[in-house]
Amino acid sequence: MIELKKYSGHIRNHKALCEELGIDTDLPRAEKESKIIIAAYKKWGGDMANHIYGMFSFALYDSDNDTLFCLRDQFGTKPFYYYLTDDGELLYGTTIREIMEQDGFEKKLNQKMLQIYLTMTYTTGEETFFEGVKKLLPGRYMTFKDGEIKITRYFRPTFNPDNTKTLDEWANEIHTTLGEIMKDVKTDDEYVESFLSGGVDSSYVLAVSDATTCNSCGYDDSRLDESGMARETANILDKKFNRCLITPEQYFDIVPYVMYNMEQPLGDASAVAFALGCIATAKGTGICYSGEGADEFFGGYNMYRNAERYGDNLKTFYVGNTNIMKEDEKRQILKKYYDNFEPIDLVKEIYLENEGLDPLSKMSDVDIQVWLEGDIYLNVDKMSRAAGLEVRMPLTDMRIFDIASRMPSKYKVNDEQNKVALRTAAAKVLPEEIAFRKKLGFVVPIRMWMADERYNGDVIRLFNSEIADKFFDREKINKIFDDYLNVDSDNWRKVWTIYTFLVWYEEYFVKR
Repeated sequence: MIELKKYSGHIRNHKALCEELGIDTDLPRAEKESKIIIAAYKKWGGDMANHIYGMFSFALYDSDNDTLFCLRDQFGTKPFYYYLTDDGELLYGTTIREIMEQDGFEKKLNQKMLQIYLTMTYTTGEETFFEGVKKLLPGRYMTFKDGEIKITRYFRPTFNPDNTKTLDEWANEIHTTLGEIMKDVKTDDEYVESFLSGGVDSSYVLAVSDATTCNSCGYDDSRLDESGMARETANILDKKFNRCLITPEQYFDIVPYVMYNMEQPLGDASAVAFALGCIATAKGTGICYSGEGADEFFGGYNMYRNAERYGDNLKTFYVGNTNIMKEDEKRQILKKYYDNFEPIDLVKEIYLENEGLDPLSKMSDVDIQVWLEGDIYLNVDKMSRAAGLEVRMPLTDMRIFDIASRMPSKYKVNDEQNKVALRTAAAKVLPEEIAFRKKLGFVVPIRMWMADERYNGDVIRLFNSEIADKFFDREKINKIFDDYLNVDSDNWRKVWTIYTFLVWYEEYFVKR
């Protein structure tokens, strides 16, 4: 007998799988997806994920073989964690907190991860901030039998450029494929809204979807408020527009909630704004579209245009989309520094895998395997789940990545533009001024807010706390804060990364 023990996700091609596996398509979603996973395991075993499109992580127990089988999707859109107790029992779940609640778990800080975090603003690799709690990495499945854990990698990103197609042909393939995906991404009886920023990805998803309402975050500071551009897009597409106005008071008040529900510290300032956006959106719908994945697949970040200049030097420094603190600075501020434990060490295997690829493909490969899983998808999963909202990301799909993996880099970025082919595809349903609008990112006015004494009281409190003294040279981190206030406002990222760790630690090791 096979039993589904844990599951988080959404299976897009459920209709086709039900037909192939002999499952009643009229079953309630939860029962239907459970039966699909069990039947797929029986038919395909460890190869089952290559037959499923969607977002998923799960654990199955096969009582006939006394084997636990756990799997995480190709890109890690849904997390999965496990922990081996002193008695040899395996605890597991799609959240860390459900592991913490089980007998045999001992809560201990994995302090060396702080060293990684101060550079990357998130954790990467198998280890977490909790000693002994490990992540099942994307594209892997795990078996546990007779007390032995065995992990198998069933997918890794590969890039094989096809130089026979034109830009228009690539754009047509993207557009046709996304249209097919949108047929699968919801059922007729589901009501879905859409997140909308000022960028092309969310605008494109909204334009090809049947969502009638979109949701955006905004600020009183017009310099960093994308919601005006989002409203313009919504008006053009004749969609109802909701704006969540985020105030600095709301922003700082919710940071403990964010760090608690994130389960590990995350120094991405946009995560707090996203949490507020999820809470606001959940008042009107239980399901929402979002546009994650396209930047990493199709060359969306401005720094990707420097790829050729970086060349083979990438493997000496490029660890992903963020790189906040260098090793010398961490040695100075940390009370305990671990030698031979640097972020670059955690991506060496990726560079061995992508040897021979062009520099842009190498950068994309690192970000797909590290940044997407560690920051973007973690944020989406944790904050939407906390708000009671299900987020579906049509552009994160194996069918979309298949196109990106075959597309030459010259159709991803050029001297003037990023995401060239994707924007060309989006221009089929969006005005060119929207499809080719300059990327802003999900910006937050934290650089200004954190310098304001009306809002930075908790930052100052924690920077001068016993918690800070436990991990940092307090004088030196306060020097970073003072420099941010008086000399270098770019230091806000370092301040925010330290602060979010301190908030997280207080939530998990002081309050609870």
